[in-house]
Amino acid sequence: MEKARYIAIEGPIGVGKSSLAELLAKELNGRPLIEAIEANPFLPKFYGAIKKFAFQTQLFFLISRYQQQKDMFQQELFTSTVVSDYMFAKDRIFAYLNLDENELQLYEQVYRLLDTRIPKPDLVVYLQASTEVLLERIGIRNKDYEKDVKAEYLERLVDAYNRYFFYYNDTPLLVVNTSEIDFVKDTGDLAGLIKEIKGMKGGSQHFRPLASKKR
Repeated sequence: MEKARYIAIEGPIGVGKSSLAELLAKELNGRPLIEAIEANPFLPKFYGAIKKFAFQTQLFFLISRYQQQKDMFQQELFTSTVVSDYMFAKDRIFAYLNLDENELQLYEQVYRLLDTRIPKPDLVVYLQASTEVLLERIGIRNKDYEKDVKAEYLERLVDAYNRYFFYYNDTPLLVVNTSEIDFVKDTGDLAGLIKEIKGMKGGSQHFRPLASKKR
């Protein structure tokens, strides 16, 4: 997939989306699009009281994601490669996980208005990891707004992501289990992934670097 202009990295909290997006953007002479997660004023309260703050948190993310991608692609699309650490459609994964029926009805009305105005990725790289690995990585990066993330919530989120991408066919999809992979520290893993991305022809593929198979 030599001509991919928009690559989106997806996966649950703590899986390494932002780090990989920045690495790929550098290697592909492109520009990273990193979500401003900490700008959401409701997020610090969300993990401690999900039902109470889910709708405010989700609506803020939906609108800010739309605005960020709209601004970026007005300037960048078709002029340089963009590697994003999220795809706009992921918003609905969290919405259906956390919102009640009435909130979802209102959310869907807003989502449908915005979704058609955002370009779809040329390729989605879906990063997977076990709940145990995700909790370990979240603990290492030690962000204040993630201090209340529970294993039970992560398990539900991992399951929601797996179900979503099991049926996903909107764009080419590359699935990577990162439980034993470190793209930041292992240049071999990163080089293998880039080779796989450039060789993608379409459909859905799975990738596991040779280095990780030896561990």
